[in-house]
Amino acid sequence: MNIGFLASHGGSNMQAIIDACKAGRLSAVPVVVISNNGESRALERARNEGIPSYYLSGKTHPDPESLDQAILDVLILHKVDVVALAGYMKKLGPKTLAHFRGRILNIHPALLPKHGGKGMYGIRVHEAVIAAGETESGVTVHLVTEEYDRGPILAQVRVPVMPGDTPEALAERVLVQEHILYPATLQRIATGDIVL
Repeated sequence: MNIGFLASHGGSNMQAIIDACKAGRLSAVPVVVISNNGESRALERARNEGIPSYYLSGKTHPDPESLDQAILDVLILHKVDVVALAGYMKKLGPKTLAHFRGRILNIHPALLPKHGGKGMYGIRVHEAVIAAGETESGVTVHLVTEEYDRGPILAQVRVPVMPGDTPEALAERVLVQEHILYPATLQRIATGDIVL
């Protein structure tokens, strides 16, 4: 199973997946990394791992349609089976979504359908969870569709919200679980336990 990554910033979930592949916990091969941020840590991680990497953005391709086509072309060139979004902050174009329908995964730092949707990413999610008085949050791996955070849920894990939690403290505990759940869910796809 060839995995292609789309990442905008740090790429720590991408690294967790790469590490799982190297350790033999995930029967897959990381084949390409695409970032819309030329300075992203994700591109640096890709270079360090010897994985082909591409900077494709509104700057390299001002026309949204040509950017969509460029992303799709790179994923096809590298024979990607499954696309893993790892903190990718842009909406995917219709061509890429159509070609890889049902094979694009995202990870969200809350228990969807709660605390998802446009603008709900990073620390904002944890702030919303605490503001809502939730006693638990968690991690969701889901399929990507045209609507933010609305695709079918593949896996979830719960993380308690502690009394007096700050968004930052909650984010740290959730991230630990993200790094476990994402590779584990991909392995269930690789073994056929989850059929896409």
